[in-house]
Amino acid sequence: METFIAIYIFMLAAFTGLEVISKVPAILHTPLMSGSNFIHGVVLVGAIIALGMAETNLEKTIGFFGVFLASGNAVGGYVVTERMLEMFKSKKENE
Repeated sequence: METFIAIYIFMLAAFTGLEVISKVPAILHTPLMSGSNFIHGVVLVGAIIALGMAETNLEKTIGFFGVFLASGNAVGGYVVTERMLEMFKSKKENE
């Protein structure tokens, strides 16, 4: 029953996230990206904690991939945010 509840909560969170993000105007995407980078940092910390508590080789492998993907997601988010902010700078500032 716990697995069913976890899947149900995950599906509700995914649906809610999709509905919230689809209603955001384009002008707010850069601040939203910065906020989501913070969330990715929290996910990375959670993945590191899960990896630290892993006991079996399967748990360690899954934890490693979790840390790897979470760190890539966080770094990629900051790179994309930086590129988006570059688009708003004037030509004089870029030179």
